[in-house]
Amino acid sequence: MAILLDDYQDVIADLPEAAAEALRAGWTEVSRVFSSRGLASYLRSAVALHQLGRGEELVVAYIDNMPPVARSLGEEVLGDITTFLLSMASKTSGQVLALICATAPLAADRLADVELFRGYLSVLGVVLAQAPRGLRPMLENLDRLFGQLTLGGLRRWVNWGAQAYKADFDGQALYFGLKSPDAMAVLQQERKGTLFVDIQRRLNIYLRAMWGRDFFLRPTAGDYENREGLRAYIERFVIHIADAYDDQPILDAAGEVITKVPALEVYRAVANHCAAHLAFTTTPLSRQELVPVHVAVIEIIEDARVEELAIRQFPNMRATWLALHPRPDVTIPPDRMGTLFARLAYALLDPGWHDPHPWVQQGVAEFRAAESLDDSQVSWNIGVSLVHGLLSVPVPEYDPRRDGQSVIYRDDNRFVWKGEAYDTDEALAATWDTVQVRKKTSLMEMINNLDVEFAGDDAQEIWTLPTEYILDQEGVSLNTLEGKPPVAEPVYYPEWDYQIQLERPTWAAVLERHPPAGDLAVIDRIVEDNKPVMARLRFLIEAMAPQGMQRIRHIEDGDELDLNAAIRAMIDIRTGQQPDPRVMIKSKRHVRDLAVTVLLDMSESSNDKVRGQDYTVLDLTRTATVMLASALDRIGDTFALQGFCSDGRHDVHYYRFKDFDQPYDDLVKARLAGMTGAYSTRMGAALRHAGHLIGQQRHAKKIIFMITDGEPADNDMRDPQYLRHDTQHAVEELRRQGITTYAISLDPHADQYVSRIFGAKYYTVVDHIERLPERLPSLYMGLTQ
Repeated sequence: MAILLDDYQDVIADLPEAAAEALRAGWTEVSRVFSSRGLASYLRSAVALHQLGRGEELVVAYIDNMPPVARSLGEEVLGDITTFLLSMASKTSGQVLALICATAPLAADRLADVELFRGYLSVLGVVLAQAPRGLRPMLENLDRLFGQLTLGGLRRWVNWGAQAYKADFDGQALYFGLKSPDAMAVLQQERKGTLFVDIQRRLNIYLRAMWGRDFFLRPTAGDYENREGLRAYIERFVIHIADAYDDQPILDAAGEVITKVPALEVYRAVANHCAAHLAFTTTPLSRQELVPVHVAVIEIIEDARVEELAIRQFPNMRATWLALHPRPDVTIPPDRMGTLFARLAYALLDPGWHDPHPWVQQGVAEFRAAESLDDSQVSWNIGVSLVHGLLSVPVPEYDPRRDGQSVIYRDDNRFVWKGEAYDTDEALAATWDTVQVRKKTSLMEMINNLDVEFAGDDAQEIWTLPTEYILDQEGVSLNTLEGKPPVAEPVYYPEWDYQIQLERPTWAAVLERHPPAGDLAVIDRIVEDNKPVMARLRFLIEAMAPQGMQRIRHIEDGDELDLNAAIRAMIDIRTGQQPDPRVMIKSKRHVRDLAVTVLLDMSESSNDKVRGQDYTVLDLTRTATVMLASALDRIGDTFALQGFCSDGRHDVHYYRFKDFDQPYDDLVKARLAGMTGAYSTRMGAALRHAGHLIGQQRHAKKIIFMITDGEPADNDMRDPQYLRHDTQHAVEELRRQGITTYAISLDPHADQYVSRIFGAKYYTVVDHIERLPERLPSLYMGLTQ
């Protein structure tokens, strides 16, 4: 349901006038981003900040900038921001607090993770506590800092400046404003070669291409002095990778740098190793009766096992991993157990390498002799055997703190062990609800056994009659009497859960409904008001219309003789010249083998007025659809007009204004005139249903045009990323089926998320939505000619 401004007038009355005006101006965006609970918390926080007495600027900045932060990270993060602002109010001015709010969207966009953002707030707390004069200049240069530093690098840069200029207020302003030589020197020292946020999309596409499946990647910040000490890890099917890597030097035997491995290749090596664990570590191992040295050796064997299985599929991965694996010096006896472990790991990865140490040779021999590497229990067995073998050779004592693996691309192996690995069955049982049961029943069974006759659409079971129930005394159906049009049987579709990287089966229910009819005069008025635009489009339409049979002349092999060309050839022969052999005509049928679905977002936000105009977004969408439908009807393309909105996953409303085999007549126009906006935008389920319908058409080319004014959202989802990833997954499924999905977004701020969902070449953002009626037909013609 729509969240109305009038419902919160008592809270708005407690805000200063400037803040109340800012809230009214941005209410459309606020109501889209927040749930009812999140909105109440957002407004209470604004009132609490006002009661601090730090001026209206702070409250206005909070109201203006928290919606984009919630859109990026989720509404739960606002509690952390509010708590931080309230705790810092006694340490700085209202203007600085307002600047923190103003720069929060930038930090949220660059960090792209809730935990990292909380770490960023702690960094700001350090600056306020130790170098308060430096916070304002630092925030003014935040874009530049995040363009070169990770969160860990920013923390080290801040700590250095806070310690160096602890009692020098002027020096604090210069350092944190990037105006002192020290600031630039430390910045250059902490600067990373490649930031995760800059290559995340490329890395996701690379993994999808390599492994044929999706992996979810998240950044994690490292604060080690030795930044190569940061290890990747896997938790609940999510791969956590360092937020930045430097180019890695390759050393020769003398310790000189030969070359460097680019940071992008380091990211790929890390991601491939973690992906190999997710693909081949199917059964977690038990730590029972194991000591730390057992665990360390088993992890080395398990890393080698999954890498060997990956190399069998992708042979070139061996060279990439070896490049990042320091070659051990086998001429020096190992001075600690970690050195011996590194020699075993390298020998297992490189089949052409010979290590003279007897224990390493034992490990390589047992690993190569294994009948199968498909089961991770092999690693447990070999690891335990090797630890027993340590008793027969002189080796240093094992120290867990010093003798861990130092290879940069390998993870910390928490995923390998029971208690750390993610239990998929448990997740399914705990996370996924029971599918709503719908069944047809007889009238007497319904009368005798119905438990709750007035239950809503979210009931556990819904019973329906095979036909509508007609009231004899009324002469009308019960649906008509109650104002409820009949609803088709639900069609269930899966949804993609990006956190566990699995599909939730039969998760969303799509219910087709009869679209209500409206006044035909609305469509006639649209045609009358847009005559100049439609006249300009007429020439393009006629140029695209199929021309039936085309006769192609001047060819050698054809269907019939070209009499004029044959006469010219005979004249050439009689005069002793070489004749032209191209004397045939070929008839070719010119057709457009194309099926198109125009899918309209009919959510509540489409009822919003266009800024500065009296008409709504839905009015513009209707106008553009009418103009496009007229063009398609004139061209002769097979097309369907459909729309959707959603009221939770159990009830995705789907309207079929025009089917593929239905003429574009007054009935279709009346349905378009009667469409209204309501509820939310569960885009993935609607796209899957549209793909199912268009997939039944026997055409060479199939296109779904999605017209929307916002991002995927629904009233039962708080995580802003969930439905984005699901819609992206639905688009990729359709693309694999040969169905192109193209998005026309009316949200001027949609470039970032719509490009991730639909792909860089498959979307258009209409910044001036009043031009949509003119842009849409022209865009269609450019894509389908």
